[in-house]
Amino acid sequence: MPKQEMTRRNVLGAAAAGAGWMIVPRHVLGRGMPAPSDKLNIAAIGAGGKGRSDIEGVSSENIVALCDIDWKRAEQAMTAHPDAPRYHDYRELLDKHADELDAVMVSTADHTHAVMSVAALERGLHVFTQKPLTRTIWEARMVGEAARKAGTATQMGNQGHAGEGSRLIREWIEAGVIGEVNHVEYWTNRPIWPQAIKRPEEVHEVPEHVAWDLWLGPAPERPYHPDYYHPFAWRGWWDFGTGAIGDIACHAMDAAFWVFDLRDPSSVYAESTPLFKETAPASTRITFEYPARGNRPKMTVVWRDGNLTPPKPKAFEGRWPPGRSGQLFIGTEGIITADIYAANPTIYPTKLHEKIAKKPVAQSYERTEGHYKQWIDAIKAGTTNPDGSNFPDHAGPMTETALLGNLAVRTQQEIVWNPKKMKVTNGVDVPREYIQPTYRDGWEL
Repeated sequence: MPKQEMTRRNVLGAAAAGAGWMIVPRHVLGRGMPAPSDKLNIAAIGAGGKGRSDIEGVSSENIVALCDIDWKRAEQAMTAHPDAPRYHDYRELLDKHADELDAVMVSTADHTHAVMSVAALERGLHVFTQKPLTRTIWEARMVGEAARKAGTATQMGNQGHAGEGSRLIREWIEAGVIGEVNHVEYWTNRPIWPQAIKRPEEVHEVPEHVAWDLWLGPAPERPYHPDYYHPFAWRGWWDFGTGAIGDIACHAMDAAFWVFDLRDPSSVYAESTPLFKETAPASTRITFEYPARGNRPKMTVVWRDGNLTPPKPKAFEGRWPPGRSGQLFIGTEGIITADIYAANPTIYPTKLHEKIAKKPVAQSYERTEGHYKQWIDAIKAGTTNPDGSNFPDHAGPMTETALLGNLAVRTQQEIVWNPKKMKVTNGVDVPREYIQPTYRDGWEL
């Protein structure tokens, strides 16, 4: 973007800088530029499914353009915003509306997150992208770097990071309520979509309302199939998704990642049910090992999916597990359990939780009104959302960590990772495509 170009977001950023927010008269901003105290102009890329709820999450602002490869699936959101121009191709939306936009939301399949997020960031836009941030480790790094260069407010859609539960867990652990923590467990009932399968051989005609080539985007071409790809069943395919750990870890692992800075494990190894060439296995158990660092002790983090669950801890009281999916912090004096979004955190033994309930630990971390509001507030305050799940500092590194688990699963060997070089350093043969994808012509990052 030329240095002297005057756009709506240039003015917003300038107005927000310095001593807080201010109101700028419309005549100063120019025709068509609302004052910074007014609503943001947001475009949504992905308006059906999760995109619909993401749009509802920012309904306090102006939804000025919508994009989806399937207008039938996106009908509800498009009907709710009849004045917003609609597009199949996000590139056309950005070309036509970038200068009037403040922000973009990306709520599409994993394999398109990186190209769409970077395209918006390179235009100087604030960006909200659904979890996982990207499909591959290299993409997560590139999106983080693009966000840092843009200097805009970013947020990944892992809502638990902005929630009360994450703050309670961190405050309890830092206050030493359950003693020293050196072991964390996760479990989930995912996958709830088809995986551990071979590619279907039958070919289906693409419905008129689906722009199939645009859905494929940067991924290799393949025939359309309504039961295995769009609109829901794509998550288990390596070309499009990241399996159970990609879907859920950016929720479940968030609190521990935030508390202990669990980036760059020293090693990752995995066990699984039989492997398939193109899809994730039915169940996995992945172990992340971390060396002691600063005040953090040596730690072990274990991920289980496919309805596998960890052993019942001694301090737990009641029927185990407490839910079909969840997280568990094991300390020397007790444990903390919570669901995958860090909601309903509970301390065991029960008497320890009752003690904290009577005399709560002091609140050390500011409360929010949710991850959408946190992102919107950061934009209007002219910050990069430093306390949120921003791309460079939190969402990107956490996504990279989770995706290391998939490298261990797909190779069935221990992975020792050099984060600076983005390479496996213990002699394991990892195909480059697992780390840095090759894109179809015209879709390069």
